Amino acid sequence: RNLEQTSTWAVAGVCAIIILISLALEKGLHKLGEWMTERHKKALHEALDKIKDELMILGFISLILVFSQYYIASICIPESVGNTMLPCSLSSAVNTHAVHRRLLSYERRFLAAASEPTCPQGQVPLVSVDGLHQIHILIFFLAVLHLTYSALTMLFGRLKMKGWKQWEQETGSNDYEFSNDPSRFRLSHETSFVRAHTSFWTRIPVFFYIGCFFRQFFRSVSKADYVTLRNGFIAVHLAPGSKFDFQKYIQRSLEDDYKTVVGVSPVLWGAFVVFLLLNVKGWKALFWASLLPLVV
Repeated sequence: RNLEQTSTWAVAGVCAIIILISLALEKGLHKLGEWMTERHKKALHEALDKIKDELMILGFISLILVFSQYYIASICIPESVGNTMLPCSLSSAVNTHAVHRRLLSYERRFLAAASEPTCPQGQVPLVSVDGLHQIHILIFFLAVLHLTYSALTMLFGRLKMKGWKQWEQETGSNDYEFSNDPSRFRLSHETSFVRAHTSFWTRIPVFFYIGCFFRQFFRSVSKADYVTLRNGFIAVHLAPGSKFDFQKYIQRSLEDDYKTVVGVSPVLWGAFVVFLLLNVKGWKALFWASLLPLVV
């Protein structure tokens, strides 16, 4: 039934729920921004602004797709051209549609009252209305997944750095000053950091990379690594013996990195479009796309 044939309580109820969810999201982001401002989290506040920008871009994409879907579907191309560079073979697509015809019938509910544009004999739509609806879901899913991955990266980084706070507090004790006095070590191999990184397993490249792969899940940064990095940073950038909270500095650096990572850059959007273009049956685009980060 069309909108004029639908009960007013149903229309008003659905609109009220959508508006309440949208207002709750907007107020939640606003309160989160105020909390970051009070805590002087400048980098995280900038990251939140980027998330708002991405939500606005998704809103524009949805608006454009909704208003232009029938205009795009009315563009007809020759069937021979439309059958080139397909992600799946036509025979498998036809069989799947025949078997799951009832399951796919729900997609018709998303269409407006007007009928889907048709093309003359020998021609097919550039992209069907159903196809545009699936593109809409795909773009929204990718953007949400990227934001989720970025948030999890930030969360796991903060959890890992909690263990470093105790190490940072130990650097202010007298025992630390004595145990890390450079005059106590005549040779570099006497330090725990060098001993840990010059063992038998680290000299063989194959074992070294395998060990690094598994260490990231358990103890990727040991106490000797942290203390050595801290001493090296202070020796280069500050005066010897300076009191400096290295753990807070790393935490601020993580927030600065998160501000850069959370945004969906034009390069990422371009990579998405290129993948859609190369996702042709037989080209193994997903395999090569998965292998590329491993090689890098």
